[in-house]
Amino acid sequence: MTILFLILIILASVVLGLIVLVQNPKGGGLAGNVAGFSNQLMGVKQTTDVLEKGTWIFAAVIGILCLLSTFFISTNSASNTDKLDNISTAPVQTAPANTGIAPQNNTTPPPALTK
Repeated sequence: MTILFLILIILASVVLGLIVLVQNPKGGGLAGNVAGFSNQLMGVKQTTDVLEKGTWIFAAVIGILCLLSTFFISTNSASNTDKLDNISTAPVQTAPANTGIAPQNNTTPPPALTK
């Protein structure tokens, strides 16, 4: 179900982006080129009203889908607090920095190999 909401949110976002790109209230840009025919039928004022309403509608649809999708996120895995409880807080032991000095071993060297 979450994937369905994700697809719907992406689709609504793409449509919203296209609507925002098409509208230009000053009369230039993509609004004059793409929707030029509809401007002759409906008039300039009505076209900008439709685009503005479409912007608000798709913004509301995206917001509602985002809020509703939280109800369908699965909670089968352990919660974040359970995962945080399992983290060790013991100090991490790191190797000493390379100082150029060979480490001193008090052990005897391995016997030489003979043929």
